[in-house]
Amino acid sequence: MADIDNKDQAEMDPADMEDVEDVEEEETGEDENSKARQLTVQMMQNPQILAALQERLDGLNGSPSGYMESLPKVVKRRVNALKNLQVKCAHIEAKFYEEVHELERKYAALYQPLFDKRSEIVTAAYEPTDEECEWKTDEEEELTDEMKEKAKLEEEKKDEEKENPKGIPEFWLTVFKNVDLLSDMLQEHDEPVLKHLEDIKVKFSDPGQPMSFTLEFHFEPNEFFTNTVLSKTYKMRSEPDESDPFSFDGPEIMSCVGCTIDWTKGKNVTLKTIKKKQKHKGRGTVRTVTKTVPNDSFFNFFTPPEVPENGELDEDSEAILAADFEIGHFIRERIVPRAVLYFTGEAIEDDDDDYDEEGEEADDEEGEEEADEENDPDYDPKKDGTPPAECRQQ
Repeated sequence: MADIDNKDQAEMDPADMEDVEDVEEEETGEDENSKARQLTVQMMQNPQILAALQERLDGLNGSPSGYMESLPKVVKRRVNALKNLQVKCAHIEAKFYEEVHELERKYAALYQPLFDKRSEIVTAAYEPTDEECEWKTDEEEELTDEMKEKAKLEEEKKDEEKENPKGIPEFWLTVFKNVDLLSDMLQEHDEPVLKHLEDIKVKFSDPGQPMSFTLEFHFEPNEFFTNTVLSKTYKMRSEPDESDPFSFDGPEIMSCVGCTIDWTKGKNVTLKTIKKKQKHKGRGTVRTVTKTVPNDSFFNFFTPPEVPENGELDEDSEAILAADFEIGHFIRERIVPRAVLYFTGEAIEDDDDDYDEEGEEADDEEGEEEADEENDPDYDPKKDGTPPAECRQQ
């Protein structure tokens, strides 16, 4: 059979042989493409590979593509002219944000009487009229007059059975508990202190002064500290960095300064006392010593890390300040203007709507990653640096 096959092959026209070779190469190429596609699909389904790929792509951001180097010198000159125009745009944008800050200051003065009235209602300094308290919900609009009257009588009966509280008890504490960003900072020992929080105000810097805003936390007299106001000032800058003008994206917080809290003896929730056993090296005797160490608390918010004059910080301090700036900005932009909606939970539902889809994707990815680890025969949970969920610090 081998001789016959060789004979047939020898009698074939050389052009036909070329066709056969081309077909074989084409088929081989299709197989390789198919394998490549399968490999790509497998890679894209692996979260670890995706993360590594994303990190690699992030590292390429801002790196020269080689295109600029390939341009003629005369074109490069014109591109440089465009970049100079862009720098001027950044400086104009900085002036725009300075005027926005002036507008914020102007309208803050218009908002403040309403916020003062809010504070008076919360603290029972003012009792709103029936007209001011009238608020129709969608459910009430669907009720008949008879049903409304019945519901009103039942509500009045319940009120008579309960003690009549003053104002809106624990208003700001409830806001803190309802907002994840703040509740993560809140400790159980902070709650008795924050029950005395009466108001949070935002004060802007005076005209002609460097951009800044101050958060003022107003407390009623309490057993924990003698301060009536705890404050924190955020200093901002609205000008492009000379070394990197294209990075300008609006005002940035440069530093923040807290205040000293005059704690009553034994009431400082930012410190805790621990007992530690010490063994004498020579005699072998054991003694118990008492030490005071820092304690997790919301009130650490008022003692942020200091920014050195050279502006250089270690990684931990940078991370703390970045989170601190986010919290300060959130309190100023969202919490103070819309406090009642965070108290009722309505603003939280709006915030959740913005993140639902992204959150579901993140959960799915996390679930896939955990599943991959469980299905991996070489996976050893003891070697994993992440502690089990039940062991993680809350």
